[in-house]
Formats: sequence, structure tokens, C-alpha cells
Amino acid sequence: MKSNPKTFHVKSFGCQMNVYDGERMAELMAAQGLTATDDANAADLVVLNTCHIRERATEKVYSDIGRLRKHARQQGHDPMIAVAGCVAQAEGDEIVRRANVDVVVGPQAYHNLPELVAKAAKGEAALDTDMPLASKFGKLPGRRKVGPSAFLTVQEGCDKFCTYCVVPYTRGAEISRPFAAIVDEAKALVGAGAREITLLGQNVNAWNDAEDHGLHGLIRTLDRIEGLHRIRYTTSHPNDMTQGLIDAHGDVESLMPFLHLPVQAGNDRVLKAMNRAHSRDSYLRLIDRIRAVRPDIALSGDFIVGFPGETEAEFADTLSLVDALGYAQAFSFKYSPRPGTPAADMADQVEAEVMDDRLQRLQAALNRDQHAFNLASVGRTCDVLIERRGKLPGQMLGKSPWLQSVHLIGDHAIGDVVTVQLSAAGPNSLTGTQTLRAAA
Repeated sequence: MKSNPKTFHVKSFGCQMNVYDGERMAELMAAQGLTATDDANAADLVVLNTCHIRERATEKVYSDIGRLRKHARQQGHDPMIAVAGCVAQAEGDEIVRRANVDVVVGPQAYHNLPELVAKAAKGEAALDTDMPLASKFGKLPGRRKVGPSAFLTVQEGCDKFCTYCVVPYTRGAEISRPFAAIVDEAKALVGAGAREITLLGQNVNAWNDAEDHGLHGLIRTLDRIEGLHRIRYTTSHPNDMTQGLIDAHGDVESLMPFLHLPVQAGNDRVLKAMNRAHSRDSYLRLIDRIRAVRPDIALSGDFIVGFPGETEAEFADTLSLVDALGYAQAFSFKYSPRPGTPAADMADQVEAEVMDDRLQRLQAALNRDQHAFNLASVGRTCDVLIERRGKLPGQMLGKSPWLQSVHLIGDHAIGDVVTVQLSAAGPNSLTGTQTLRAAA
């Protein structure tokens, strides 16, 4: 039996949804009177908020638990360890058996974390991986002070069942949060200091409600919130990119010219095997429609190389798609079989060294295009949202409308929106020179 914790630390892995969930778990524990600490080794409660997308995710969890336990023994400390997130959902019973952790809680049940911690302190079993239909969000505390850029989950789960992906099994079916609840939380975030809100969902552009607002309707409503300067959303699915949402990119000023729209591969046979439900051509035509209403939009995407059966010629189709579109940013991964997914049992698994080679070639092309996009931005004048201090004296770091990191020197406060001219570009960031202050 362990004593009730007084301090806590939350460590989140993976996607932006996990970052949001980690923030909400921290708010839950703070509402219980616990104090946050940046030092996991000194905390009475350590929450490992896990991601199950990549290979060996579970082993990394066990490794982290082992390091925490080892350090605790050396220091005569006995922290409570909670495993949350998608690994907890997928392998909860095994984690309890193998790692002897105190709390296991899935991503749809973390609103019950305080009760589970109280159970663990009494020596009782504390595992909750239910995925109830009732929304957890109504049980979460109000938002505390936030940074200038904040995440807001509007949709969870996935009904797409891509053959490589565990999300439908760990996050459940697609569920949209109520319109009014989202608007209220957005207003609270702005009241707490947010100047920019990023709407989150596994398939965020699938968000809808009983009144059929659609994501574009939600964005247009949020655009009217006084003090909210910027709106973004991620992650999107090509099949849920409606004309209403495309049009919003053309006429909602606060909707930033940045779109993360994963394609995963550039070959139709591979896309069909992935169960992506779009083709190379339909994706290209969709991008043409989006760029027609917002020519300066920055495109981001996700790519998987080495999907089972992928040939060199099929991989070449992915490279040619990249060449055709010129991504401003992108994420690329080697295929990793996830237990329980259809692709894990497919024949013709691609050899590791082949995947390594393809990933290097793909990343070289993506890095080339990101640098080219940054270079093409030099000379532009744009607003930069200041998010934090840089490493040099007087240096501040912010984001451009196209989600580029911009460094500038000046007497600015975090949260300022500063009009700058982009004066120099590197592979991963730009330098800006202030022209005037747009908003305090």
C-alpha cells in the first residue's frame, strides 16, 4: 500500500492528441491538490501517457518503468506509476501482470484517474480501459492558464480501419463532441490566454453534430470569438475534406493557411491494400481544389514506406507524388506491424534494410521541399505569434501562419502577434525582422 501522492509528473508520447490528454490529466491531478514537478524521478506519481502507433511502443513503456523503478530504489523512493493512453488500452492486463504498475487507464477513461489513484493508494486494483459512449469531457475540470497556442479536442476515434493502424481499436469509434461544449471551451481557452487554437481529432474533419454544422461551421463560429487570432486543425482524412471546409480556407481570415492531410503512399495498389479509400488521382485533384481557393496554403502529410508488398516501382510513385506537390512539412515512417491489425498478417513483409533505404530517400526529398518552401517565404511580410523565448539574448521564437518556426530579436511578450518580414531561411526555421506590432 502506498501513501496518497502529493506531487506528480506527466510524460506524454506521440501525437498532439496525447499532448492534449496529458495536459488534461495534469489539470485533473492539480484539481485534487497535487503539485506538478518537472522531475519524474522526484514525483510521488508518474503518469506515462503512451502512444501505440509505432513499433516497440510497449517495450519502450516497460523500459521507462524499469528506469523509474531503478532510480527510485537507489533513492529510497517508491513512486506510484500510472500507465495511460493507447498502450494502456491495448495491453492493460499484460502491463499489470508484467510491470506491476499501480494504475492503468485508457484514453477514453482518464477522467477517472483521481479515483484510480485513490484506489491504488489503498492497495486496490486500479485498471480502467472501458470505452463508454458517454463523453469524458464533461467530467474534466475547467481549463487553467494556457500558453498563446492551445489544443482543443473536438473529435476522437476512427471508423476508417486502415489496415496498418491500431487507432480504431485503442481510441474506439468516431465520436464528435457537442458544438456548444467546444465553443465554451474555446472561449475559456481564449480567456486563459490562448491566441491560437488547434482543433484536434483522429479524423478532425469528420467532426459533425446533430445540427449538421460540419467542421467548417464550427470554424466559422470560433472565428467570431473576440481575442482568438488563429485557428488550425489536425489530423484530417482526404475523404472528409468537404467543399464547405475547402471554402473556409478561402474566406475565414483566422483559419491559417496550413493543412495536414495524410496521403500515406502514392501508388493505388498500396493505397487499396492500406484501405485508405482514396486514390492517388483523387488526392491530387483534392489538393488542386484546395489550392484554387488558397494558393499560398502550406501542405503537410504523413507517409509510410515499406508497406507489405510494396515494390520499388510502387515506392517510386510515392516519390513522384512528393515531387508533384512540394510539401512544406511532412512526417515519414517505416511500416511497423501492429499486433491485431490486418497488415500485420499480410504476406511479403518488406525487409528492414529495404525500408531503411526507402525512408532515407523519401526524407531527403521531403527535407529538400521543406527547405525550398522556407526559402520561397523569404521576403514575405506576415504576422508571427510569439510563443516562447529563444536561446540567444533578446531572441524570441514564434510561428508564421504557415506553421514555420520564426526567430526574431526584439522587446516582445509571449502571446504578442508581431508583423515581421521574413529575411532568412534555413531547413527548419526562418529569421524575421519586425516591421510593426500588430497586437499587444
